[in-house]
Amino acid sequence: MPQHVRGDAPLLVRAATEADLPGVLAIYNHAVAHTTAIWNDVLVDLDNRRAWWRGRVEAGFPVLVAVAGGADRAADRAEPVLGYASYGPFRAFDGYRLTVEHSVYVAEGARRRGVATALLRALEREARSAGLHVMVGGVAADNEPSLRLHARLGFVETGRMPEVGTKFGRWLDLVLMQKVL
Repeated sequence: MPQHVRGDAPLLVRAATEADLPGVLAIYNHAVAHTTAIWNDVLVDLDNRRAWWRGRVEAGFPVLVAVAGGADRAADRAEPVLGYASYGPFRAFDGYRLTVEHSVYVAEGARRRGVATALLRALEREARSAGLHVMVGGVAADNEPSLRLHARLGFVETGRMPEVGTKFGRWLDLVLMQKVL
């Protein structure tokens, strides 16, 4: 369902299609190159994002995109991707099967416009519909906007792991935030 975000045109959150993958790729690679939101150092190609997308979908996990436009926009039309989100297994043990870890990424020019909020709320709806119990987010401690977003949406900090990652020549702390669905 279309949502209006902060005075902009309606925002549509929907299942990602293969036509959306170039937009997903651009957002992913920008985050890799310029932020600590993704703790990878190497840019990827379209085949990588296609394999990631297929793997998620085949495993029954949602991959959502946010695009500008109302319900009249066709999902197979290549609209600019403003952000994307997904979730997958939290850990690879049976006891964690009702817990998932999510990720949400927004294009640089679409930040602070409610895109991440819309995507995370849509992911929560998907998780509840799937009968899941807990959603976890791993956030770099220096990512104050993401920490505030999660707190505003009812996630609570449940762990802080100092210096467990490195990027841009410095150590990174990981904050685990979770929400019981």
